[in-house]
Amino acid sequence: MSGHSNEHRPVRVVVWARLLLILPFIAMLWVSSYDRAEPMLAGIPFFYWYQLGWVILGAAIIGFVYLVER
Repeated sequence: MSGHSNEHRPVRVVVWARLLLILPFIAMLWVSSYDRAEPMLAGIPFFYWYQLGWVILGAAIIGFVYLVER
């Protein structure tokens, strides 16, 4: 046994949390939503800062899902 208590999260919460993991994939596969240079942020084209933003947001989503499942 792992020594953890027998408390379990409701299955619905875990399923919805896991579905959040799909968001970064959808955002990156929908290229027409970010296929442009404007607006620029500090001289960086939208194309690049949009993708970097999703890297950071994706890490936050993974952290949230981890905490929900833990």
